[in-house]
Amino acid sequence: MVQYNPQNFQGSGVNNMGNMTVADMVPQEMLYLVDTYWFQYPPMNPLWHSLLGFALIIFCTIAFLGNLCVIYIFSKTKSLRSPSNLLVVNLAVSDFMIMFTMGPAMIVNCYYETWVFGPLACQIYGMCGSLFGCISIWTMTMIAFDRYNVIVKGITGKPLTHGGAILRIFFVWAASLLWTLLPLFGWNRYTPEGNMTACGTDYLTPGWTSRSYVLVYGIWVYFLPLLLIIYSYYFIMQAVTAHEKNMREQAKKMNVASLRSSENQAQSVECKLAKIALMTISLWFMAWTPYLVINFASIFDMAKITPLGSIWGSVFAKANSIYNPVVYGISHPKYRAALIKTFPSLACGGKDDLSDAQSSGTALSTVSEEKPVA
Repeated sequence: MVQYNPQNFQGSGVNNMGNMTVADMVPQEMLYLVDTYWFQYPPMNPLWHSLLGFALIIFCTIAFLGNLCVIYIFSKTKSLRSPSNLLVVNLAVSDFMIMFTMGPAMIVNCYYETWVFGPLACQIYGMCGSLFGCISIWTMTMIAFDRYNVIVKGITGKPLTHGGAILRIFFVWAASLLWTLLPLFGWNRYTPEGNMTACGTDYLTPGWTSRSYVLVYGIWVYFLPLLLIIYSYYFIMQAVTAHEKNMREQAKKMNVASLRSSENQAQSVECKLAKIALMTISLWFMAWTPYLVINFASIFDMAKITPLGSIWGSVFAKANSIYNPVVYGISHPKYRAALIKTFPSLACGGKDDLSDAQSSGTALSTVSEEKPVA
């Protein structure tokens, strides 16, 4: 990747050819953080800033309301206060914090078309995005392990306790904080990205002192969790498939259409929740994969990253914080029943919807409260 000599550029962000650059509006005190790579690009069309700001307003609204509902409902509803659901609440907290710490600041920056909060805020912004993103993916991994323990191991598996759930959450926060503090102490750094309205990990500085962090952190926060989750859900789906096959064979031998008793119904619910969890995790990886591709394409010189291209990675990553509440609200009957009971106005069909949701929640009550929800 071509590196540009900062001596070719003036403090105003104008290159030696007299052409305006994407960093033209960056405050003087911020210029030392801007990688010289970006000075080759002209300013983005203001329309893109407007569209980006509008999209983030929508994302913030959905993320704030959705995740606050999840936190409130799971905390308020006694039947949902299981050890496994502590992981769900932790996930909602991290999703909320991603948008709370990053959304409003980026909306303001889109209005000014550059970063306006100064160098320190840029460092804090970049660290928060990395921290809460890491917490989200490792919480997802812990949920996958819990599903594996319940569905694959069954009665031979050791049930998750409140102490065990809290210990897992502490590990996730401590490990994530350690990794995201390292750039503040010299291993990589947080810098303005693309259109200068957001800050993130530096994936442009040459030399393996900086690039090694992107590589190692990418393995820790993306590839390792991905492999662990694939492992968990491979055996979960195997167990589900084997169970359904046995059910069909037994029904055929007994000359009946179905063997669905209350126990089997509970197992069917477990299978459904496993699929919901798998969908949620897939959405998470869809959100973060573009950002990982941008980082790795830069450190391995595989592609030329434009300001507009880089900012889409940031937008997709932030969209992760709106997926989980939507999945819970649509696909989780017990959560939906509690939500409609707390906020009856959300039942579009009136009493019928409330009755259906409560019936679905009652069916789910056959599942042990020590088992996780997704």
